[in-house]
Amino acid sequence: MKQFVTQKHHEEAVEALKKLIRVPSVLDESDSGKGHPFGKNVVKALDQVLEICAGIGFRTFKDPEGYYAYAEVGEGEDLFAILCHMDVVPAADQKGWNTDPFDPVIKDGVIYGRGSQDDKGPSMAALYAVKALMDDGVEFNQRIRFIFGSDEENLWRCMEKYNEKEESATAGIAPDHGFPLTFAEKGLLQAYLIGPGTDKITVNAGGALNVVPDTAPYEGEYVEAVKEALDKLGFSYEMEGNAVVVQGKSVHAKDAPEGTNAITRLAMALSEVVDFAPLNFLGKLVQENATGENVVGKTQDEQSGELTMNFASLTISPEETKIGVDMRLPVTVKKEDLEEKIATKVKEYDLTYQEFDWLDSLYVPQDSTLVKTLLATYREMTGDMTEPEISGGATFARTMKNCVAYGAMFEDTPDFMHQANEQWELDQMYKAMDIYAESIYRLCAK
Repeated sequence: MKQFVTQKHHEEAVEALKKLIRVPSVLDESDSGKGHPFGKNVVKALDQVLEICAGIGFRTFKDPEGYYAYAEVGEGEDLFAILCHMDVVPAADQKGWNTDPFDPVIKDGVIYGRGSQDDKGPSMAALYAVKALMDDGVEFNQRIRFIFGSDEENLWRCMEKYNEKEESATAGIAPDHGFPLTFAEKGLLQAYLIGPGTDKITVNAGGALNVVPDTAPYEGEYVEAVKEALDKLGFSYEMEGNAVVVQGKSVHAKDAPEGTNAITRLAMALSEVVDFAPLNFLGKLVQENATGENVVGKTQDEQSGELTMNFASLTISPEETKIGVDMRLPVTVKKEDLEEKIATKVKEYDLTYQEFDWLDSLYVPQDSTLVKTLLATYREMTGDMTEPEISGGATFARTMKNCVAYGAMFEDTPDFMHQANEQWELDQMYKAMDIYAESIYRLCAK
């Protein structure tokens, strides 16, 4: 087995990653305009990655509307896609970070910065793996196209636009999950529960639907009573000015049971103080259950495990109550059946169900050439015989047929995605580069 990736490729990949981390490519719809639908910084990240790609020999294209970009090498009718994204989740108020999230730092062989794991780091690992093949003189039997999305952390409008305008892949990978590979992904359903407002309390907590909220503030006449309720429940909180801020633990929504939801904890305390039906839905019914069992009953299948249900945002005003929820559906569960159960239950709490976003599940047979080749390569290079998995996560792989999530995290990689101090060990980045180079060589070389 040939060693394609050199130290020079390592160094170039890290320098490219640093450039991308410096761009705070967080969705900002207040900055939306012609050519930058998700904000100028997001398009700046697309421009930066295309500049990197052009500099190492790729043909590049940027969508005139600013939704996506791609970089391509090779010739032929078949198209092998490497599906990446340049947008990142917010770094909140940077609380909890030991460094500036948008100023990359390397310390003790680890690179720190927002996007280092999700997904700028893996994107550069795959890009410079292909560059290593190019430098070795490898000729490709098809086109290899890096597709760079810009709205992955939100509504995937970038890939919706791509699929309207561009050709689909013959096969491909998304370097946005973990090794060995994911051949199936749970359905992703996001919704809002809408109800009446109240003059009793005001709440504005949470953020992105795909993140378990780690803080939830409340300020108002019931602060002291809420503090007493939190103490009684044993929940952590801090005072910030006149506001009590409930503390939780943030993780990706697909892993919601492993996090601590600050919003539902706040609701549990508030519902001890104020009797308000929509609030009671969270505070009395949901509480700290993150599998949806308290709402729709136990929901699971043998293939992919349990439903997850993350209540990610809560707004209560005199005019309206609005609760945002992210759900990951087992692959055999019918969306319509689940929605009917939810709508029936929330009606008891004066809430109505409104779908916000839906991504159907992904499935590529394990006996396909793509899965067999990728899995064999990974196993030969690592000795790890772990079986491929079904995931609750959602990657761009599901936007096209015959694509799977492949790396770049290993089983022993600490997960810092969507968290403070996001980081990636450089040795693991280099290991991923070797795997990508060999895999793409086997699949795409003449």
